[in-house]
Amino acid sequence: MIFIFKNLQKYDLLILDEFLLSPTNESERAYFLELMESRCNKKSTIFCSQWTPEGWHQRLGDGPIADAILDRIINNSYTIVLHGKSMREEYSRIK
Repeated sequence: MIFIFKNLQKYDLLILDEFLLSPTNESERAYFLELMESRCNKKSTIFCSQWTPEGWHQRLGDGPIADAILDRIINNSYTIVLHGKSMREEYSRIK
């Protein structure tokens, strides 16, 4: 796990799809905090999630580590919330 997080630090753009789809454990949150700290104000990260940003704190364990992670994510960020049907449903009709 450490190797994966260390590798992710080097990319100029990191896209995290299905962000927080599964609950996180304490060690994952610690590694994720380190990753966000290394990228904060230096490199770009896009988060794609089924959860609105307001629900991320709870999904990250509600504690001080969640606060620290979100502080690094939300600072200097833009939020785009999409509404409507799943595009997968629309594409399946076209085929």
